[in-house]
Amino acid sequence: MDEKQPNLYNLIKNGIFSENPVFKLALSLCPAVAVTTTVKNGFLMGVAVLFVMTMVNITVSIFKDFINPKVRIPAYILIIALYVSMTDMVMAAYARSAYKEMGLYIQLIVVFAIIISRAELFASKNKVIPSAVDGIGMGLGFLFALVLVGAVRELIGKGSLLGYSIFGGDAVLIMVLPTGGFFAIGLLMGLFNWIEDKYFGGMSSPGGGHGH
Repeated sequence: MDEKQPNLYNLIKNGIFSENPVFKLALSLCPAVAVTTTVKNGFLMGVAVLFVMTMVNITVSIFKDFINPKVRIPAYILIIALYVSMTDMVMAAYARSAYKEMGLYIQLIVVFAIIISRAELFASKNKVIPSAVDGIGMGLGFLFALVLVGAVRELIGKGSLLGYSIFGGDAVLIMVLPTGGFFAIGLLMGLFNWIEDKYFGGMSSPGGGHGH
């Protein structure tokens, strides 16, 4: 357990910028590509991940002293599954049209590398408040990335934004396909890192994770 409480502002900043799950850590890219054909879908997935990650971090932090280290990963997955099931049922009831398009990917949040990695690297070693803020920061970073990717893909791939026609129906259809999704993420990742290095001096922070 850390004796010194992490700076809460830095945790939010790290999650959005220096440890952004998509643009910096390149975690959970496949579901990010699958759901970001529109801004709406990207936003809903981002909100779902924000909720799940925050609640998982809080829960793991509360019960960390009771979880046997030998079974910690299965325990984390069970905790994640609890909150994913809640999210899945709420979306199925109140966002049916979007759920039809992304329901499977909501369920796959259970094995998102970013959620498991934050539970392992941060929440299991810190108190409840910093763990909650870390979850919020990382969740906001994921939400920001998905909305941005969704906006680019919807604008270029469908000629619209939030369902409203912008280019009169002219579009580059490949952008709504998986190939276009990875292309959009790659371009935005490069732009994100260039802006960060040029204007923020390449913020850095420990605690990042690796995964798929």
